[in-house]
Amino acid sequence: MRFSLLKAFEYFAGGLWTVWGGRKRIGARQRRNLQRLVEKARRDSPLFQRLYADVPPSAEVELSDLPVTCKPDLMRDFGDWLTIRSLPLERVREHLRDISKVGVPIDDFAVFQTSGTSGEPAVIVLSSSFLEYAYGIMLARFERYHWKLMRDLRKRGARVTITGGNGHFAGNGFNKLVQRLSPTLARGLGVTFIEAEQPIDQLVDKLNAIANVAWIVTYPSMLTILVKEKEAGRLQIEPALFSCGGETLTDELRERVLQAFPSLKYGIADPYGCTECLVLSFECSHGRKHVNEDWVILEAVDEAMRPVPDGTLSATVLLTVLANEVQPFIRYDLGDCVRYHTDRCPCGSPFRSFQVVGRQATLVHVGDVTLSPLVFDLEHESARRVQLVQTGGRQFELRIEPTDGAKAEDAFPEVIEAVKRVFRDNGLVDVTVRASKKLPEFTASGKFHEVMPLRSTDARNVTRSVSRLPATE
Repeated sequence: MRFSLLKAFEYFAGGLWTVWGGRKRIGARQRRNLQRLVEKARRDSPLFQRLYADVPPSAEVELSDLPVTCKPDLMRDFGDWLTIRSLPLERVREHLRDISKVGVPIDDFAVFQTSGTSGEPAVIVLSSSFLEYAYGIMLARFERYHWKLMRDLRKRGARVTITGGNGHFAGNGFNKLVQRLSPTLARGLGVTFIEAEQPIDQLVDKLNAIANVAWIVTYPSMLTILVKEKEAGRLQIEPALFSCGGETLTDELRERVLQAFPSLKYGIADPYGCTECLVLSFECSHGRKHVNEDWVILEAVDEAMRPVPDGTLSATVLLTVLANEVQPFIRYDLGDCVRYHTDRCPCGSPFRSFQVVGRQATLVHVGDVTLSPLVFDLEHESARRVQLVQTGGRQFELRIEPTDGAKAEDAFPEVIEAVKRVFRDNGLVDVTVRASKKLPEFTASGKFHEVMPLRSTDARNVTRSVSRLPATE
């Protein structure tokens, strides 16, 4: 596997050319890329050959002609899904079981896995061309503000990534891959990794030991922990920028982080992406998320997979990745709830902008009631971490990691009562919440979810009601 800076530059130049042509040129480039991808998929992927048997010719195809796909079905036919025949699933899984091979390609392909928030983890296969696309398009979307920011951060000090270290996840795997393929580019990135799963006191000590932490990349759930440690006076770092992803960043958490870290000259960047498409969107200087529409299609749809108007919260989104011809993601149900803005962004970008509300997989379903995890107040002065776990349709357990010198028993009564109050306020009086001796758990990728809904192997079986989402969303 090779990484070509020249080809990355070609994506960069093409990305600039598309922007200069406005909406008309973006639409034309998107349509050409879609037709090419559909033709490749129906020619070289046995699975898509079957799916597209009755689809119009590629030159005439419309997006609405194509069936919706979902992770469980695609993973069941993994071997037939790919447009190459050299990567059977068992060979890939054997590679993923070896933690020493994180960031190591298989032949000409990089392989990662998702965290499995919505059930079974997906295996993601990327070619060199996708990596070149990722860097080229990312740079093509930079404004003058971003170039100035990057120069300043390099002068200020270290970039630290706090992410899961126990699997082939994109958080650290992608950067290790770049270190292998292009050491010069990797040195420019200057990344220090810290594993998110370790005890908080050890994590804080490691951060405090790094001279001049300028930039931290992590999950919003880890930001919550860093804020608590900063407020308590144990965390001494003074970063200029936080970047987060993988989870929903709430307005409340953003405000709390900005208050705890007055050093944040550049605030909190919150780009939206996923392992299936690492450069799905970009965040502009005005803080809005924009879809890379020349290479990505992101459809906001309702429960019946019909488009919703701009300004309307979607039930889910369908992702089409036009830059990955090895593993076609075409109208792939990503499970996120988004809302497209109705006005053009003040930054002047011709790309549509949107906001992300959250993931369907993180919503709590109790009977006919659906609750966002954001409605639960799970903080307590005697607890470092609190986790609410749904163990049955109407059964929950509470897990607490106490602060130094405190006991979990000190926090259980108040937090359990706060949780029950949320259920009562939503008409749920027959819900059981019990204290558990278990400690809070991380996901395999190092994310920490304060609320863990009941898992389902098929996300499509989950009720899609979002009527009880908090008004602030």
